[in-house]
Parts: sequence; C-alpha cells; structure tokens
Amino acid sequence: MQRRTWVALAALAATSLATPFALAQSGEIKIAHVYSRTGPLEAYGKQTQAGLMMGLEYATGGTMTVNGRKLVVIEKDDQGKPDLGKSLLATAYSDDKADLAIGPSSSGVALAMLPVAEEYKKILLVEPAVADSITGDKWNKYIFRTGRNSSQDAISNAVALDKPGVTIATLAQDYAFGRDGVKAFKESIKTAKIVHEEYLPA
Repeated sequence: MQRRTWVALAALAATSLATPFALAQSGEIKIAHVYSRTGPLEAYGKQTQAGLMMGLEYATGGTMTVNGRKLVVIEKDDQGKPDLGKSLLATAYSDDKADLAIGPSSSGVALAMLPVAEEYKKILLVEPAVADSITGDKWNKYIFRTGRNSSQDAISNAVALDKPGVTIATLAQDYAFGRDGVKAFKESIKTAKIVHEEYLPA
C-alpha cells in the first residue's frame, strides 16, 4: 500500500505543478474515483475505495492536504458498465473539474475510459483493472497503472502448472479481463497442453 500511496501522491504533485492556475483558484486537488460501487465487481470496488481513502489519510498524516491544498475525492459509480464509466469520467473532468481520476474496477470500463483521459489531457491512475491492453496497445501518455496486469498473473500460473503431462482447460469471462488473461497464459505455457478454451458472459 505504501508504494501505491506514494505513486498517487507523486501524481498529485505532478498535477499541482502542471496546473498551478486552476489549483490556485480552487485551493483544492479534486480526485475523481470512478469504480464499481455497485454491480458485479462491487466487492473489488469497496476494497479499492477503502484502500484509497486509508492510503490518502496515511500519506497526508490525516490532514488530507498536499502542499496546503485540500484533497477532495469525488465518488462515481460506473456499475461495471463501460459506457457509463466513460461518461462519468468525462463529466468528472469537465463539470466537476477533477484534476485526475482513479479507477476503475473493470478492465472493460478502463478501456472505454482511456480515450477520455487523452481527450482532456488529465491523468487516469488505473486501479485495480488488470487487462494488459490498458498499458499495452490501448495505452496513452495520461494512463498510469499502480497494480499488476494480466501477464503477471499468467506467468505465475504458468510457473505452477507448466509441466510435462499436464493438460489444461481455461474458463474465463468474455471481455478484456478474461481474454487478455487467457492470451497471456497461453503465451506463458511452453510444456503443458491446453486442450480447451471457453468464455462465459461477463
């Protein structure tokens, strides 16, 4: 958690330097937290929200300020829906004047949000969505990831399973998270045999 907190605070510091006029006007650093407060990934969303607030409180010594500026967290519930997440992020940047955003829980939502960060030229700190493409072929310079990605999961799984005589079937969600995970896993397997691959509706 400490490493992630310092990454977040580094992003905040960079934001405060990049947009001094806007921040001087408000005296606040606005952080949009777009995550699955409800929906199929609600459990991840709750953990992320609790971890973010604990991390910010710890890193600021309970003051919730950076360089004398108050941190304001604006919460938005994407419900695990890509179109909604994209719209909420655009609203956060344009109407709420968020200086940066954190989230989302779903890789599918994250992929929908990436172009919005680029359009508004504002930081999107991706956590906990893990699809490789978020910081792979869909990446842009406003995107940062603080956690693992699908390839890291796949490599650790392959180390455990990739042995002679092992037969593997994969079962994953039918969206970016599941498909990127299986793709990375298949690329990591050198000895074991993959005999079946199946995707279920997310």
